[in-house]
Amino acid sequence: MKKYLYTVLLFIIVIGLCSCGGTVKNVNTHEVNSAVYTQEDILSAIDEIKSEFKRNWSGCKLTEIYYAGDDIIKDFEDWADRNDADEVIVLLSSFDVDSSGGDGSLNPNSTYDNWNWILVRNTGDKWRHVDHGY
Repeated sequence: MKKYLYTVLLFIIVIGLCSCGGTVKNVNTHEVNSAVYTQEDILSAIDEIKSEFKRNWSGCKLTEIYYAGDDIIKDFEDWADRNDADEVIVLLSSFDVDSSGGDGSLNPNSTYDNWNWILVRNTGDKWRHVDHGY
């Protein structure tokens, strides 16, 4: 009976560890003052990336995500133009990668800091994630 119970518990633990998508629990965010975006605008962009991370970043754990600031927007304005959008926002994040290397393109057992997330939208619409990286 004990052997059976241990097998079941091990199975439950493995299933929990192998769940699809990245982990986004207890993610640090920073409250930022912006002359361009409201706190709601920024939080909705962060929520979009948290959803993206859960769906597509298996083997990774998002530890921090925040608005990069108003000054960086001018460097990314062309992203709005390229994507037929009115606005662009840039977020920065940190995340940990487990031994799997995520999708295989990331360094296993590593941490990525200052990772860019570029999102665009038309006025009044939801943010769309269009690119990420350094």
